[in-house]
Amino acid sequence: MIKQTIGLTNVTVNYHAPSVKGRKVFGGLVPMKELWRAGANEATLITFEDELFLNNERVPAGTYSFFILPQSDSLWHVVLNKDTTLWGLEGYNELDDVAYLEVKPHKTAFTETMRFYFSDISTNQAKLNLAWENTEITLSIETELEKKALANINKALKNAAADDWYTWAQCAEYMLPRKEHHQKALEWVNKSISIKENFYNNWIKAKLYAYNNEFQIAAALSQKAMQLGNTEPESYKTYAKQIETAHSEWKRRR
Repeated sequence: MIKQTIGLTNVTVNYHAPSVKGRKVFGGLVPMKELWRAGANEATLITFEDELFLNNERVPAGTYSFFILPQSDSLWHVVLNKDTTLWGLEGYNELDDVAYLEVKPHKTAFTETMRFYFSDISTNQAKLNLAWENTEITLSIETELEKKALANINKALKNAAADDWYTWAQCAEYMLPRKEHHQKALEWVNKSISIKENFYNNWIKAKLYAYNNEFQIAAALSQKAMQLGNTEPESYKTYAKQIETAHSEWKRRR
């Protein structure tokens, strides 16, 4: 089993790993133009915690049997099937297929025991690779990070305790680089301040105004953050340098 978090979404592959053992695999043990279980014994299973894009095709959240159909030396297909109870191909029904994806096999270093692995992992993307014998295929995965993040934020705010100023401030901070959500972020940071005003939520509010080039307001709020920071020096010292540097810059630009 391999598991990878991509963005905020977990992707898991459960499989049995056969070995070459001196045999010709593709075009031999695994015939061309015949569906293969991408492993041994039970069908390989792949689980997507959330809806995502696999090779640019949208695939719903869920667990699927993972099959490969080698068409030629230059064209294969990956097939996802919603029946997860299969032993190999026994009981397979193409009417249960949910995705039929084109992939191009390429030569790679010899791999005795078949393996899946993730690579090229970034903020919300990764590649899923399958290597065996001298051949490898790659699938691109892209998750909807913003959609999941917004759902998590809405859930966190809904469940926030009456005295929880920090969650409202954190959610506002997440929106700083996302200008289309700045009005909502301003509402959230104001909510945080109404619960308990401190240097941190004033600092978030200052940055929100600075992102919108309103430097006079940003400078005034950062000044207030510095003043409030004196009342909680242990927490403030982590932020002191960046707040004071920003304040000087914003004063110059207002």
